[in-house]
Amino acid sequence: MRVAVIGAGVVGAVTAYTLQRRGAQVTLIDPAEPGSGCSYGNSGAISSGSVAPLAMPGILKTVPGMLLDPKSPLRLSLAYLPRALPWLLRFVAASRAEAVADAARRLAALHADAAQRHLALAREIGVPELVLQRGHLHLYPDEAALAKDAGGWRLREQYGYRFERLDRQGILSLEPAVGARYRIGMFLADHVTILNPFRYVQAVARAYVARGGELLRGQAATPERSGAGWAVTVDGARRDFRHVVVAAGAWTPRLLRPLGVPLQLESQRGYHVQFQGASATVSRTVVLADRKVFVTPMEEGLRVGGTVEIAGLSRAPDPRRAQMLEHIARETFEGIGEAAPTQWMGHRPCMPDSVPVIGEVQGRAGLWLATGHGHLGLTDSVSTAARIADAMLGEARSNASA
Repeated sequence: MRVAVIGAGVVGAVTAYTLQRRGAQVTLIDPAEPGSGCSYGNSGAISSGSVAPLAMPGILKTVPGMLLDPKSPLRLSLAYLPRALPWLLRFVAASRAEAVADAARRLAALHADAAQRHLALAREIGVPELVLQRGHLHLYPDEAALAKDAGGWRLREQYGYRFERLDRQGILSLEPAVGARYRIGMFLADHVTILNPFRYVQAVARAYVARGGELLRGQAATPERSGAGWAVTVDGARRDFRHVVVAAGAWTPRLLRPLGVPLQLESQRGYHVQFQGASATVSRTVVLADRKVFVTPMEEGLRVGGTVEIAGLSRAPDPRRAQMLEHIARETFEGIGEAAPTQWMGHRPCMPDSVPVIGEVQGRAGLWLATGHGHLGLTDSVSTAARIADAMLGEARSNASA
């Protein structure tokens, strides 16, 4: 069975590897190196407890701040507002209590056993050292800040995730460099971190090629019907496949638009700064929850990532977003040093309800989607690949999303 996978981020690469491992003849297509897009800048957290969607009850109250406060963790460009409005309206609608409950249920099912799945994959592809098993520590300055996230912690508890509340001394016993701002900690001991997402995706791609998978560098055009399957033209050369999996992240709507496939997906632009050589500042993933910032001890330095900016695919990065992250890091942690960090911006593909679209497109047999993972593409890459492979290669066929 010949299968094309368009997009070599972590979702596409793991999907291609899984399909190849299960006996399909796979071609993985991307114009760039595997893992060099959005996956490159990932904060590395395998956040299986993140069952609360981004749109929670009360989100509508934050919209004025999104538009007017340049330091808001969730920032919406005023110039991009007309383009973003249809998605934003669906985003607000997804914050209704019943919609949140449904999204949480679906996310919990997708996240199940994520840490164990990544441990197994890392061992299989020969990079077990990339999985850090020290848990995740979420920090809050006070009770009021914690109360704003109470709904998310209730959902974690509902779906069986265990966590421990820590006082200031408990925080310092785990992370001595945390500044005085943070007084309350919530510790998820069983969560893990990937210490170099780019190297992780590269290892997946190497293992895929070693098993006979084809890695094709080039720009894929919109798939076209071809007999019982699909044709994909890559840089002018047409190739025929039985199945095509589109895992092109934030660029997926552009590929699907000529086919009339509706996909309400928006780029949530994320930033990170990385302080080379400062990885010892923390010993695990630390989440500054009030500021929506993830701090990770990467192989090559301390990575400080986060914020959401809705401004489309074409606008240049806003250096103020990265500078804000640098300021937060220096204000919060001791021992970072004075060296200027590197800066990065990437496009997270987000659905209004935070639930990715995984499965065969209804009415278009052989065309599959694996996109819309938002902040959790790394977390859900292995389970996404398993769902696609089970439905495509097994007896059951699925037209449903996650």
